[in-house]
Amino acid sequence: GPTRKMPLNASAMDFFQLFVPDNVLKNMVVQTNMYAKKYQERFGSDDAWIDVTLTEMKAFLGYMISTSIHHCESVLSIWSSGFYSNKSIALIMTQSRFEKILKYFHIVAFRSSQTTHGLYKIQPFLDSLQNGFDSAFRPSQTQVLHEPLIDEDPVFIATCTERELRKRKKRKFSLWVRQCSSTGFICQIYVHLKEGSGADGLDALKNKPQLHSMVAKSLCQNASGKNFIIFTGPSITSLNLFEEFEKQEIYCCGLLSARKSDCTGLPPSMLNNPETPQSRGQYRIKMKGNMSLICWYNKGHFRFLTNAYSPVQQGVIIKRKSGEIPCPLAVEAFAAHLSYICKYDDKYSKYFISHKPNKTWQQVFWFAISIAINNAYILYKMSEAYHVTRYSRAQFGERLVKELLGLEDTSPSH
Repeated sequence: GPTRKMPLNASAMDFFQLFVPDNVLKNMVVQTNMYAKKYQERFGSDDAWIDVTLTEMKAFLGYMISTSIHHCESVLSIWSSGFYSNKSIALIMTQSRFEKILKYFHIVAFRSSQTTHGLYKIQPFLDSLQNGFDSAFRPSQTQVLHEPLIDEDPVFIATCTERELRKRKKRKFSLWVRQCSSTGFICQIYVHLKEGSGADGLDALKNKPQLHSMVAKSLCQNASGKNFIIFTGPSITSLNLFEEFEKQEIYCCGLLSARKSDCTGLPPSMLNNPETPQSRGQYRIKMKGNMSLICWYNKGHFRFLTNAYSPVQQGVIIKRKSGEIPCPLAVEAFAAHLSYICKYDDKYSKYFISHKPNKTWQQVFWFAISIAINNAYILYKMSEAYHVTRYSRAQFGERLVKELLGLEDTSPSH
């Protein structure tokens, strides 16, 4: 749960600033102004530009975050006369001023000579965000590594053809998270860039378990020695990775797939389906030290690799129609934790900022801001402030937008 006690009158902004404090926003102001100056030296002066202030930067973020609640096709719809117009917040800043800030917005204005990383323009922000996640929250023992469901624009999805949809989904990066499975709090973010279509690009990521294992190691670099139990999907699950994690006192439970998983070192007899028909709930087990390979049958064969649960401990999967199906405890735990993450995706993925910039670093930035707001809401729900006001996720987002725009008094007397 949370590592610090927030006051009863803590505002949405107070929770958000646990992850995006004023010093980070001030840095955005400095870097944006530096970039605007550099841009104008190179391409000619811009008489309409005046240096951005901290108040304007907060308002700029507020406008962007408002698209996560109202899902408008473009942030500029706020100033339009159409369905998504919002007169109450449109008066804070003119559309032309907003577009100027959007044009010059930067987190790192200059590339240093040592920089080779593709995310150099956003890395300081991601590092600061990570420090905020680590210091504000202590995760439960059970966590999940996965790619969160990032909701695409619902208006676009409803009207586009399948071909357009496939084309739209080709991002130049993939976003992975380590997520507390008891609360849904995202403890760590890892961004894998598609840097060209070479062997290490995102195209190869789907087929190369070693790249997934690299992602898993990056996500768990702060988890060693804490006896965490990590649940993984088929692309990450592998005997070598689990054995490596066990040396760091990180224990695992993962679903195996002959097609997607790295099955090196696993007995082939357990990977092939038996010829004799099996009844639901039957399972076979093979062990090596603390590691168990479980083959469980339920309208199909499911294989699990684990060193976190004893294979002899019994559990049940409860189905509405067929009642209880017996299974090892590892299978029950995997199903329970994965279903929680699916519920999280269903609830929170629709609150991702719907602004879709062309630049990859900006896409990553707005996804990271969306995750920070979701995490802020989770901390709010676990605080005493929630029992005073009880905002829904949408109401919390609206409060945050108003506070960023200066429409709400966030002083302690409020």
